[in-house]
Amino acid sequence: MVHHEPDEATADETSISTQPPSYNPSQAPTVYKVGYPQKKNLATEFANTLRETFFHDNPLKQYKDQSGSTKLKMGLQFLFPVFDWGRTYNLNKFKGDLIAGLTIASLCIPQDIGYSKLAYLDPQYGLYSSFIPPLIYAAMGSSRDIAIGPVAVVSLLLGSLLQNEVDHEKNKEEYLRLAFTATFFAGITQAALGFLRLGFLIDFLSHAAIVGFMGGAAITIALQQLKYVLGIRNFTKETDIVSVMESVWGSVHHGWNWQTVVIGFTFLALLLFAKYIGKRNKKYFWVPAIAPITSVILATLFVYLFRADKQGVQIVNKIKKGINPSSVHKIYYTGPFVAKGFKIGVVSGMIGLTEAVAIGRTFAAMKDYQIDGNKEMVALGTMNIVGSMTSCYIATGSFSRSAVNFMAGCRTPVSNVIMSMVVLLTLLVITPLFKYTPNAILGSIIISAVIGLVDYEAAILIWKVDKMDFIACMGAFFGVVFKSVEIGLLIAVSISFAKILVQVTRPRTSLLGNLQGTTIYRNTEQYPHARHVPGVVIVRVDSPIYFSNSNYVRERILRWLSDEEDKVNAEGLPKINFLVVEMSPVIDIDTSGIHALEDLYKNLQKRGIQLLLSNPGSAVIEKLHSSKLTEHVGNNHIFLTVADAVRFCTSKFMQEP
Repeated sequence: MVHHEPDEATADETSISTQPPSYNPSQAPTVYKVGYPQKKNLATEFANTLRETFFHDNPLKQYKDQSGSTKLKMGLQFLFPVFDWGRTYNLNKFKGDLIAGLTIASLCIPQDIGYSKLAYLDPQYGLYSSFIPPLIYAAMGSSRDIAIGPVAVVSLLLGSLLQNEVDHEKNKEEYLRLAFTATFFAGITQAALGFLRLGFLIDFLSHAAIVGFMGGAAITIALQQLKYVLGIRNFTKETDIVSVMESVWGSVHHGWNWQTVVIGFTFLALLLFAKYIGKRNKKYFWVPAIAPITSVILATLFVYLFRADKQGVQIVNKIKKGINPSSVHKIYYTGPFVAKGFKIGVVSGMIGLTEAVAIGRTFAAMKDYQIDGNKEMVALGTMNIVGSMTSCYIATGSFSRSAVNFMAGCRTPVSNVIMSMVVLLTLLVITPLFKYTPNAILGSIIISAVIGLVDYEAAILIWKVDKMDFIACMGAFFGVVFKSVEIGLLIAVSISFAKILVQVTRPRTSLLGNLQGTTIYRNTEQYPHARHVPGVVIVRVDSPIYFSNSNYVRERILRWLSDEEDKVNAEGLPKINFLVVEMSPVIDIDTSGIHALEDLYKNLQKRGIQLLLSNPGSAVIEKLHSSKLTEHVGNNHIFLTVADAVRFCTSKFMQEP
């Protein structure tokens, strides 16, 4: 609804566009007044805000003007994308998915066995988590490239949090039940975030904090594997680097097993060399992909043939044969462990979600297609809910496997189905063959896998771009390495929020000057040659003005004014009579911000300085008008551009005797 003013007010507003008498109308540029948006009622405004917050992508647009049967069909395709891409599936696509699925299966089997150890679970639970969850994701997920299964960071985090509540050696059954409970609540959290369209919450963990957290977790995981690579039996349960190194060097004379050391470091060197080959030449991507399973086969044969297990080399021993048993009855639905499982599940689920969505978006950008973040969350949550009921622990997108999946030429999520079938075959037939697999080779595989998570190039770039981001990155990194995964995560979240608070409470303001020969006004720090306008101070506020920063903005503007007045007095320049506040970046303002502008106006009036406003946005001018501040400042003192405001000031100077 258009808001109409009385004729007198209209006349006053139109005076904003009136040229000063000293200007020649035929030569003066056209000056437009600041427009007032249509007045919206409360219900409309609330609905618009709600839509932009939760439905900015307008997901229901495609259902408009469709028949009931078509809407049902589209709804099924939305929830289960397999019904969409499955219609065009063909043999050519299957060939790509078959090769990719077999390739990532060869990588995932040894990784799953190793990652389950990070979570202090028996090896079969890692394999279980690469059987059921990928099948659920293949039907519900929207990413063509992501490979589903246990990942190192989430396994470490889950194991660390569970161990704080229940000892995995003394209370093995309770520990296992709590793991399934945490997985259940991780799935509930992920699905709820997607269903309620709250996916933006994961963005509060900044990229810099994630880089630091992942790097620290990678170092911690690698250090934890030293007990397997060196053959140490009595190893610390702490994860910080000091405790781990004390445990390592304290066992050097009586705790290391030289046969284990030879196996571990020999195959670690081979795995790293395979990764080097794959990185140097992309067409050899399959070399690092098959290297882990090849290493497992060779190391297992070596131990079996030479009976190295009799010489102190620790082996996997028995892996339970068969498919996932039901674990519905093992989840805690009542009692004291429910709250513990919920807390662990929420934290682990959020980290898994952050990693999976980031991976999905990365590969979607490479292949030029879109994924729906909220739909991904529902898919990931559903697969973890089902997984918790089928003896799985938290699964998510694996970057190393997804990269191999991408390079192997996957076309659809069927590659996950192929991988799942290979894991099924392993569970039914092959698990007894892993009996003599040395723990050292599993440790080597994990070390080679997590080394890539230490992204030092990203850390260097963060340092160059944003020092505050670098502090967040290093805070998370050192928190994980020197204390624990939980402390590192807490530091990462805390610093991310602290950065937001600093930016909100201490927004940037800048002094503007004129670029000679133009009507353009820019930051004088960025453009040192920008000319100050005599008698006028122009300040730009680079953020919304809210209760959290309103006092700072007012005081900072007055400080700019005081600094300029001191300079004017020192250099004998004309007295400052006008203060122009450029409000283009001010996208919103609340009542505290309006009060701050009103206080600024009153302060300037006492000093004989006129306040002018430049280009307030629609939301801002509407609130200024509703609060009557436009009447105090004067409609003829509100301009569309800084150039219009300066032209007005100049005309006033010319009118002075």
